[in-house]
Amino acid sequence: MNVTTIPHALTIAGSDPSGGAGIQADLKTFSALGAYGCAVLTGLTAQSTRGVSGVHGVPAGFVREQVETLVEDMRIDAAKIGMLGTAAVAEEVGDLVRRTLDCPVVLDPVMVSTAGSRLLDEDAIDAVRAMLPAADLITPNLPEAAVLLGLEPDEAATDLAAMHDQARRLLDLGAARVLVKGGHVRAEAGDRASRDTASRGTASRGTASRDTENGEVVDVLALPGGEVHELRGPRVRTANTHGTGCTLSSAIAALLPRRDGWLEAVSDARTWLTGALQHADRLSIGSGAGPVHHFYELW
Repeated sequence: MNVTTIPHALTIAGSDPSGGAGIQADLKTFSALGAYGCAVLTGLTAQSTRGVSGVHGVPAGFVREQVETLVEDMRIDAAKIGMLGTAAVAEEVGDLVRRTLDCPVVLDPVMVSTAGSRLLDEDAIDAVRAMLPAADLITPNLPEAAVLLGLEPDEAATDLAAMHDQARRLLDLGAARVLVKGGHVRAEAGDRASRDTASRGTASRGTASRDTENGEVVDVLALPGGEVHELRGPRVRTANTHGTGCTLSSAIAALLPRRDGWLEAVSDARTWLTGALQHADRLSIGSGAGPVHHFYELW
């Protein structure tokens, strides 16, 4: 696309009344990064910084109607998919990705909130797994990667070698590109496939700010053809990490139309998210895990 054209970014996700995650975080991210944002709702939540007390799903047919009505009228340059909630919605959105959305798609396989609330029905996991080949990039955190691979919770990656292995296994399941987001993973010099020292940032729902032994967080980006990058960034000491996964995936979607490929878009999105985390304590939102500061460069 022409770099002077304002990109149109779509989020297909659930609502967060507290404004820190879901479509609220996505639309803030799109706006902060210079993209025009539009949104299709998959579900409503009763939610605050302290957790989720209820989820009310949108009927799958109405999710389809929202998407089809939108794309008949608007150009969509990139899309991000977040909370789907039910198997019926996941199946419907998967079909829309394959047949209707003619743009790059970032799939954030939202399963559990930061506070531990389940946001995806157990019987919807297979539908999300079936969507992997249709998406252009998936962005699971460590527990989500394990679930998608059919592993037990205690088999989630705990080191970089396992992150590399699970990223490649997700490629084998049909995913085009995989960003496995690390949290409690120690970065060992001898455990690196590559090091992208130009990349800065952090990401992962519920693990973005947690300590690693050497003060870094590391995400693993696996690309087609076996190319793997370790994307490293500084640890950010803040309790306000609500919505980091939503924010990262929407940042990638917002930046991709104006970047030279996925590696640059992911790296720049992580850099921006680091700043949003570093400024999160300025907001003082709620009494629980507050949001990142999406507009830290503007306010």
